Amino acid sequence: MQPYVFMTDSDSDLPFGYVDELDLTMVYMPYMVDGKEYLDDLGRSGKQKEYFQSMREGAAPVTSLLPTAAYLEYFEPCFEKGLDILFVAFSSKLSATIQNVYAARDELLAKYPQRKMIVVDTLSISAPQTILILKSHELYRQGKSMEEVAAWLEENKLRAQAWFTVDDLKYLRRGGRISAVAATVGTMLDLKPIITENREGCLVSTDKVRGRKAALRLIADKAAANIDDPENAMPIILHADAPEDAARLEVLVKERVPGLAGISTYYVGPVIGAHCGPGTVAICFLGKERPC
Repeated sequence: MQPYVFMTDSDSDLPFGYVDELDLTMVYMPYMVDGKEYLDDLGRSGKQKEYFQSMREGAAPVTSLLPTAAYLEYFEPCFEKGLDILFVAFSSKLSATIQNVYAARDELLAKYPQRKMIVVDTLSISAPQTILILKSHELYRQGKSMEEVAAWLEENKLRAQAWFTVDDLKYLRRGGRISAVAATVGTMLDLKPIITENREGCLVSTDKVRGRKAALRLIADKAAANIDDPENAMPIILHADAPEDAARLEVLVKERVPGLAGISTYYVGPVIGAHCGPGTVAICFLGKERPC
């Protein structure tokens, strides 16, 4: 048994099957629908389609920070057992939540000065974070030290990429990603943004194209330009209840990247989905360092 706990959060959208298989310690992130709070269960309940259909019918999920007290409840049992913690966190640029991680860590290290805790800001969210988790957890299982696993993450985190497009701009407008005017004009012109995680861990729009088919072709092109080792790219296609477009994207990516090893396809989680909306489709992979 390793003398430390490998811990991460559900904003990785890591499918629950991996959590069970690897016996991962997860922090589950909150979201609210119609005033009722839920925790992201990583698809265990099988209600992803129902969730996105509710958004199409007018539901407006909201997300919130996990408080410091909640992190204390996750972290302290590890310290009580004499175990250190490696925490693999989603991007600090997409939420202030990581500040509560640091606050909980500092409070507990003052109480347990013999313990250690390393927090890695992956500068990723959703499937790019999943890829980093799965790759680094291999090192954990091989018996690598906390410092060695953290060093690998720091050295490779900018290689985890996501390229995606959304179906309806109103969700980006609601989350403050674009202005109301831009959303209205974009909808009128059928403009589809191409969005990626940049080197700072922010979501940025790199291109706009007219029409869904053109958007899918362009994100497939982005994948082809940035995958440098097809056998080890760990490609993942995410969708927010858009299985036909996900299947089309898989065909497009395979056409452009010969030799690409098996592509996994699954749903965007409810926390990320609250901000991007139903119909979102993404290709994620480990490749070159992020171009922007």
